[in-house]
Amino acid sequence: MNQVRVRIAPSPTGEDLHIGNVYTALLNYIFAKKNKGKFILRIEDTDRGRLVEGSVNRILDSLKWFGLEPDESLQKGGPYGPYLQSERIELYRHYAEELVKKDHAYYCVCTPDRLEAMRQEQKVRGLPTIYDGRCKKIQNSIRQLADKVPNKKYVIRLNVPDEGKTEFNDLIRGKISFENKLIDDQVLIKSDGYPTYHLAVVVDDYLMKISHVIRAEEWISSVPKHILIYKFLGWELPVFAHGPILRNPDKSKLSKRKNPVWASWYRQEGYLPDAILNYLALMGWSMSDNREIFSLAEMIDNFRLEDIKPVGPAFDIKKLEWMNGEYIRKTQNSALKTQIYNFLEKKYPENIIEKTIPLVRERIKKLSDYLPLAGFFFDQPKSYELDMVKNINIIKQMVNKLDSIKKWNADDIGKAMMTLCKKSGIKTGDFFMIARVAATGKKISPPLNESMEIMGKDEVLARLRKIL
Repeated sequence: MNQVRVRIAPSPTGEDLHIGNVYTALLNYIFAKKNKGKFILRIEDTDRGRLVEGSVNRILDSLKWFGLEPDESLQKGGPYGPYLQSERIELYRHYAEELVKKDHAYYCVCTPDRLEAMRQEQKVRGLPTIYDGRCKKIQNSIRQLADKVPNKKYVIRLNVPDEGKTEFNDLIRGKISFENKLIDDQVLIKSDGYPTYHLAVVVDDYLMKISHVIRAEEWISSVPKHILIYKFLGWELPVFAHGPILRNPDKSKLSKRKNPVWASWYRQEGYLPDAILNYLALMGWSMSDNREIFSLAEMIDNFRLEDIKPVGPAFDIKKLEWMNGEYIRKTQNSALKTQIYNFLEKKYPENIIEKTIPLVRERIKKLSDYLPLAGFFFDQPKSYELDMVKNINIIKQMVNKLDSIKKWNADDIGKAMMTLCKKSGIKTGDFFMIARVAATGKKISPPLNESMEIMGKDEVLARLRKIL
């Protein structure tokens, strides 16, 4: 087998990298690493009307965050660039004209109004809504017009044969066949001179020596058009493999209406990149021993494209949250401290964060859970979840008892507070609830004695005295 070369080719038309593209990137990346190949990033920016400013940089940043960095890209360069489609326009035009010369493509001057009327009539008659070939039948006249009126608007369409079938063997799904009469004469070059996806992807994949096209099942219907372009240009086909698309629990395609879809959202919520990749790996694939938690390196060692199931399970954000919690719990304290410190944009003391890790790690599933649980370590309460006025007397006694402690540690704090609790006659649960709310403002917090130790004697006493 020639060197494995795979790619992802996102369009910069959204906020960031779609989580579905992260899944596709993962499959391509591990297949490349498994086979000592190359993983390429190409940016498909030919849909000029939908480009989002800054999206390319956010895509690059997200891939870096996930650790799925390409071997060749817009940033890194490579032997088969440019890696930005808008810088390859002349290439697409050249091959489109070559197809026209071979009668495998033709000029079309149909107006949008004429095409819309055609589609409406086809719907009424129950016919497939594909181009009816009108301009194919009058090509000589159109070419003469193009010569006489060089600024005349036209598109170039693929000339799909009326007879026969176009077939291919999908590495995941097996043999797939399409009747040519049901394949649309796809537009290859738009009236603005830019290529459509269908021409550009074939030209780029061939010239970049892509060996395997690994993508989601939504592209299966496009494959026969791509195969015809390959064949018409006399080019060798790559291997095709179409994995499952990510779906909502109701089996509909994952969309921003029902689930967060941008990689940046998961990052901002405090999901860990390794946990996300682990979870995505389970969308249609599994380890032979059915383990749910495994590293990227383990996945590379065990991965085979042929083992991917055509239909994956639903994307369950609750399951992802559980898995993220598992990753947090198995992260070393020092590493987790750094992750939280960076997640909080370095606004809080790193040494305090480190001390709190043992108290909170079992309670958080995302990095964003940390501050709601542990924020009181850094800021005095602005409000209290109990009526402190009713408890002034016992709080005064707490101040006196805590002030008498010589060695400020969790054990001595606990002993002193328990002694006072028994003397006060207040139920143990109620007593420590008052103490907890007085010190933290909250009814629920990490272990109180350990929390007080971390806050320090002066800070705890200051908080209790503030209530008096």
